[in-house]
Amino acid sequence: MALHLTKQKTFKLIAISLTCLLGLIFCTPPALFAQQIIGIGQPLAMDTMPKRALKTDLPDTITHQKKFAKAAGFLVLMEVLPWTFDKFIKNADYAQISFKTVGHNLNPGSWAFDNDPFGTNQFGHPYHGSYFFSAFRANGYTFWEAAPAAFVGSYIWETAAENQAPSPNDFVNTSFGGIVLGEMTYRLSNRIINNRARGFKRQVSEVLGFVVNPMNGLSRLLDGRWGRVAANPVSRDSTKISAEFDAGLRRIEGSNNGKPGWYGHAKFLYGNSYENYKEPFSNIYINTEFGKDDSSKVNIISVYGSLIGWKIGSNNHYQQVGVLSANYDYIRNRSFFYSGQSVKFNLFTNFNLSSKVKVNTSVGVGPIILAAVPDPYFYKGRNYDYGSGLSYSGTGGISFADKLFMTVNYRGGWLKTVDGNSSHSFLHTVSGELSYMFVKGLSICAEPGYFVLNGKYKLQDDVNSRYSYLRTSLRYAVVF
Repeated sequence: MALHLTKQKTFKLIAISLTCLLGLIFCTPPALFAQQIIGIGQPLAMDTMPKRALKTDLPDTITHQKKFAKAAGFLVLMEVLPWTFDKFIKNADYAQISFKTVGHNLNPGSWAFDNDPFGTNQFGHPYHGSYFFSAFRANGYTFWEAAPAAFVGSYIWETAAENQAPSPNDFVNTSFGGIVLGEMTYRLSNRIINNRARGFKRQVSEVLGFVVNPMNGLSRLLDGRWGRVAANPVSRDSTKISAEFDAGLRRIEGSNNGKPGWYGHAKFLYGNSYENYKEPFSNIYINTEFGKDDSSKVNIISVYGSLIGWKIGSNNHYQQVGVLSANYDYIRNRSFFYSGQSVKFNLFTNFNLSSKVKVNTSVGVGPIILAAVPDPYFYKGRNYDYGSGLSYSGTGGISFADKLFMTVNYRGGWLKTVDGNSSHSFLHTVSGELSYMFVKGLSICAEPGYFVLNGKYKLQDDVNSRYSYLRTSLRYAVVF
């Protein structure tokens, strides 16, 4: 079953407990955790370091040695820690497990969809799953080798950590969503840390990397890599990250009484669709939005991660690649909420019409593994249904002299209900954006959009929901 709304404090305990380990850095004698200079008297250049030293003395931001015992210990920790809090601190009924409850949950016939709150099921569980995945990813395992850990961790939690029936929606959200969020945070955590840095700046980067992915930070701490100064081996992640930060006003029809409210928007692009596309998550797109809203301060969390790609064609004027991606979406405001996990095949094309005019297009289609869609008729006390189906999208953009940008986006989906009131749904979102960079790194932006949800019910009246929105903002763009 899911981590109930009251269980959300459990995740705070996880963060607090793991963060307490950071205290070791500041209270342990300097001889143990002080920055250690490798090869004193030698330049910290890759080609000046002996090969033997590279293998034994130069800790990288990424560890390549598989450490199963430590990885398994991390996974068990993330099972036991939240369960301990639920049972002994909160004295929660669902945490009162026994051999009888575990035996019941191990029966495949015991599985059933739950009716926990939207935020708990669609964000709490994927976030928890990211810890299971990262437990192995941060201890020398590749993306594909670490992926099963999310499924194993999810299965153990569903069958052994609660006395309620295990739910398939939690299993999918924790495992698939955990893999997407886990790899994204793992790569960003490693990207933040530079082995050459030292002093206060180095400690800040280590702490920030820990916050982004606690399993990776804990692994670095226990391995003695935390704060240790060394050369950056070739394998260090030096992928470029482009970021955009927006601040402004937005008006969402039916939300905040129809009045404009402040909002913030952050987008991150890790890597490039046209490079290293054979490596999983070599290209990641993160889209987040938050602001003044009647239902939730966090309104959008969307993560795209490339799995594998193929070069289709290129010349001096265009590039084209096909990329298979894993996607996690979480949208929540007063007018609408939706969350889903999907796999999609994307076709990206980049045209250079002239030295100052560039055009980018993308189209995508693929299965929606599981998604939560609003249900105004409620089902067993739940205001959303679970469904599977098909997603499809298209985007076109044009830029002039890298100053004026215009973009049009369409995202759609068809879903057949697998748990809820018998129905199927069509979702459509159309949006556009116009931005102008008046100073290097600073732009003014406007984005109108329109959303439609058509719900076709077997026993209830059909539902046709639609709303419009408008965002205006000042944008700051930077490349790391």
